[in-house]
Amino acid sequence: MTLPPAKLLPYLNAKGSLTTLLEKKSGQPIQVKVIKEGWQAIDFAHKKTLKLPLRHQSLAWVREVLLFGDEHQAWVHAKSIFPLSSLTGEGRRLRHLGNTPIGYVLFKKNKKLPYIRQIFEQDGQFGRVNIYHWQGRRILIEEIFLQNFLQVI
Repeated sequence: MTLPPAKLLPYLNAKGSLTTLLEKKSGQPIQVKVIKEGWQAIDFAHKKTLKLPLRHQSLAWVREVLLFGDEHQAWVHAKSIFPLSSLTGEGRRLRHLGNTPIGYVLFKKNKKLPYIRQIFEQDGQFGRVNIYHWQGRRILIEEIFLQNFLQVI
């Protein structure tokens, strides 16, 4: 893997809410555009990452969004995977985020959540996969920083 640009490291390694960091950079609330969301079977790699049973079919609510720091250019492509088991109790609201940034929900009570992180490069773009432990649930959030963002930082 090629090393990420130094100016991107604070975002790749951020321990708190990425939403908060992006809002500080943009000087305004982040705008969320939902690309798609709905029920999907979890593939083998994601089941392994989430430590779900590998031999059984597992369903998840999957949400893909673009995060905009300004009105015209998306900064981040994000994919959230909420296993069915994570959508109980307070977790039910994760299915109904709409255009609300997930950081508003996850980091509302805790500024830092336990997580496991992996940084990756895909087609020349850098991203991170976080497995958050939120209220006793595991959820996966993958964020890819787009070229537009690299031009801003």
